Amino acid sequence: MDQTAFPDERLELVFTCCHPALATDLQVALTLRTLGGLSTGEIARAFLVAEPTMAQRLVRAKRKIKLAGIPFRIPADHLLPDRLAAVLAVVYLIFNAGYGGRGELAGEALRLAGALAELMPDEPEVHALLALILLHDSRRDARRRDGQLVLLADQDRSLWDREQAARGRAALDRALALLGGGAPGSYVLQAAIASLHADDEPRDWRQIATLYGELARLTRSPVVELNRAIAVAEVDGPAAGLELVEQLALDDFHYLHSTRAELLRRLGRTVEARDAYGRALEIVHDDAERELLRRRAAELSS
Repeated sequence: MDQTAFPDERLELVFTCCHPALATDLQVALTLRTLGGLSTGEIARAFLVAEPTMAQRLVRAKRKIKLAGIPFRIPADHLLPDRLAAVLAVVYLIFNAGYGGRGELAGEALRLAGALAELMPDEPEVHALLALILLHDSRRDARRRDGQLVLLADQDRSLWDREQAARGRAALDRALALLGGGAPGSYVLQAAIASLHADDEPRDWRQIATLYGELARLTRSPVVELNRAIAVAEVDGPAAGLELVEQLALDDFHYLHSTRAELLRRLGRTVEARDAYGRALEIVHDDAERELLRRRAAELSS
């Protein structure tokens, strides 16, 4: 049997936990809970479900592992592709948790992504994930000012790590070269969007909206549709973006309501914008994001 030479012990554990006998979402959730250091609540928010629902899923996954006698052993080389989708999701969600304020997790995800690129150098989505993390993380020092969250449009670009962004673009170029003109996967599309956001102003919002459209068709994700609506608003105006937002069933997702609030504000519909900010404040979990929403809501009254 093949013996895989893992460049990183933690990555080895992630592959071991992402057993294909479980549904992919359960592989991801269980690995995040066991190895990623994420709480059940954090995992639930990542999957846009209630915390008790996620807790039940984790219990069922553990029960299935026990009853089925699923072996937790290091997978051989030829089995790695079957586990790759879950591993990519685990690494990216660990990064997202870190990007939200837990810096040690962001560093862990970046290290895991680099080790994954070393382990599977011919996989476009692996290099795309590394690119995506590098590009997002290159803006880390500009995301907060005096302890407060700063939106991308308001960030001090002199604080961006241009060298790291260049490494991210190089990883994206590697992913595109490996595709050889084939259809891009979700991480290639996300990395391409992140690369455009890292450009100097003005950003190419039309291209960003097009890429989000491709990503939405691929993933069928309402969160992706929300991001597409934001880009469409920059291209065709806030009314066009709001029309798309109003079609999304994401009532428990605070970014939907903060986006609605911003678009309503731009349309001069102040009362509705204030209500939308109020709904976002009811359900937001992160303290820094809560303070940002409060500031934006207060600006409506000034």
